[in-house]
Amino acid sequence: MNRKLKKALAAAAAGVMAAVQCGASGAFTTDAADETAFPYVIEGEDMKGADLWKDIYQREIPGYSGEGFFYLTANPASFKVTVPEDGMYSIVVRGAQILNEEGRQQAVKINGVKYTTYAAYSEEWTDYDFGMVRMNKGENTIEFISEYGYLAMDTVTVDNAKFPDLSLADGTPVDPDATPETKALMAYLKSVYGKNILSGQQEIYGGGHSVQTTIRYDANADKCVDSDGVEYVIDQDSWDKTEQGEKFPWHCTGPDGQVYTYSTQNRNYTYNDYDYEVRYIKGLTGEEPAIRGFDFGSYCPCYAWDDGVAQRMIDWTKNKNGICTASWHVNVPTQKADYTLGEPLAFEKTTYTEKTDFVTKNCMVKGTMEYDYFQLCMKNLAAELKKLQDAGVPVIFRPFHEAEGNPSRTNDPIDGSGAWFWWSKEGAVVYNQLWNFLQDTLNNEYGLHNLIWEQNLYAWSDASAKWYSGDDRVDIVGFDKYNCQYNRHDGKQQGVPNEDAEAGIFYTLNKFVKGKKMVSMPENDSVPSLTNMTVEHAYWLYFCPWYDSEQAHFLCGEDYQDPDTLKELYTSDFCITLSELPKDLYKGGSSQPITTTTTAPGPTTTTTTSTTAPHEDIVYGDTNCDTKVELADAILIMQALANPNKYGVKGTYEKHLTEQGKLNGDVDKSVEGLTSNDALFIQEYLLNKRASLDPEK
Repeated sequence: MNRKLKKALAAAAAGVMAAVQCGASGAFTTDAADETAFPYVIEGEDMKGADLWKDIYQREIPGYSGEGFFYLTANPASFKVTVPEDGMYSIVVRGAQILNEEGRQQAVKINGVKYTTYAAYSEEWTDYDFGMVRMNKGENTIEFISEYGYLAMDTVTVDNAKFPDLSLADGTPVDPDATPETKALMAYLKSVYGKNILSGQQEIYGGGHSVQTTIRYDANADKCVDSDGVEYVIDQDSWDKTEQGEKFPWHCTGPDGQVYTYSTQNRNYTYNDYDYEVRYIKGLTGEEPAIRGFDFGSYCPCYAWDDGVAQRMIDWTKNKNGICTASWHVNVPTQKADYTLGEPLAFEKTTYTEKTDFVTKNCMVKGTMEYDYFQLCMKNLAAELKKLQDAGVPVIFRPFHEAEGNPSRTNDPIDGSGAWFWWSKEGAVVYNQLWNFLQDTLNNEYGLHNLIWEQNLYAWSDASAKWYSGDDRVDIVGFDKYNCQYNRHDGKQQGVPNEDAEAGIFYTLNKFVKGKKMVSMPENDSVPSLTNMTVEHAYWLYFCPWYDSEQAHFLCGEDYQDPDTLKELYTSDFCITLSELPKDLYKGGSSQPITTTTTAPGPTTTTTTSTTAPHEDIVYGDTNCDTKVELADAILIMQALANPNKYGVKGTYEKHLTEQGKLNGDVDKSVEGLTSNDALFIQEYLLNKRASLDPEK
């Protein structure tokens, strides 16, 4: 390169370098002079509405900065910050809480939307982390409200959120004897975690979505037949008698393989439309969920009946190449006195709630009614799981879900007083013992090793982490999102489906398990929007809306789900659907590329990686795809970052960025997706400061 050309290139590069710096700071989208520089620290007494304190009713807390501190009592205090883009930020208060020795909840509002944390007792200045909060492009109001209050606030620090490395999560099952299929599924989940989200959907269980038919049992002809004369095959193992002594079979099967169940009320046969939700999704999006949720609740010893769940799970895995997850709504007698071991009990006399005299800890004490009953529970469950293991079907198994429930109503945060299920009503210690007891029994007594153990956690306070059963007992931790009508953080209208990504909860759970476990959303009402998940970096392993019922239409109801949001997510590169799962999923391979959507400073960007060969058509650095690497390639990256509507993949400009251009331009592999660093690398290459743009060299 001659000196004149090199000088001109250097001058042009300096201009682009300035553009890089401006793009990174947000100057393309807002006035840089108006932006808040982070980390931003404000003295407590300098907030709007704050007054100056130097002691708390003559009790001093030495070591404060500035002139004193603010004591949050009856009056709120606030301040404003301006940010260049929608994103996540951290808020830390240097404070002291000397009112309640058991701790005290505190609240902050960001643009009117509340976030809470639990402030432990401290007579000295300490840091209280309010976690990650969502702020929107432009000016944002941060207000500490007196809803709980009585927190001494020396300083408040606002900073850009720092996201932990999700690749640290373990991809090996906690069961050392896990089946090959289980290990393969776990490895696949690990391979997508932090890059994509798996789609899921819970099917109804038990007798839900019942469909009436004209099929009846003709005792004279000894056959089941419908009004059109079609004959159905009788299940010879299901014969029973009515109260009048009339013989009938409980089940019969149609020519298409559909199993029908006798209705004692109408004396006809019905079936349950378990495909209702999946069929709706297929019609809306053209895709089916990668994960299907099931439940083993119908095998409760009080009223056990076979709803065919094991066979449906086998069909989903073996015939559809899908992934199965399952919960266990196992009931106990509401009153122990009503129940005789091994005898049936009316459904209305059973419950899975905490409103029972069934003593949870006795499940592990031989000689008690609870022990004998729970042994039957595990026996019935193991019989179904054994069918799956024999068929080579692994299961993401989520027993004893939503254990903590609401926060404790007492001074003991783990006593179970906020629980709504019987398995956790006696607190975290007994709950964890029960979890271990079930796991050991299924593994050791019944020889079941096809389970990936998923445990629900909440994030009410740091004490919520004590419900975690431990790294050696849990494969995945999950949060059940039900917040459809309130406390929305993305600045959109309140009172409509809440499409929050719940990043604060996601990263709190990640903190509880020290990043060692994948974090999922195994139940939800409205799905988080694609935009919110990418903006908030909330990379849940999977989502799974609950089924529709007469009480709540979690999937199809407009109060719970925006169909456009669901469709956008299902059809995005970020979301993995059934058709996109690897064909050799359960053999430990992944023959299909994994498409990942991530966020960089600026627009959402997409990269494609493969577990087979690298993309053979990539010309690293050739962002504009003109077969040459030149300064224009670096400029196009910065234009796309600064103004995606014009220069991005879907931009209006004639020579906007293309999908191939994104692949070519992504030369800095330390960060996924196009960033200002990619433009910088290209310039350095043109100035001979880099020998190659190929990340492998």
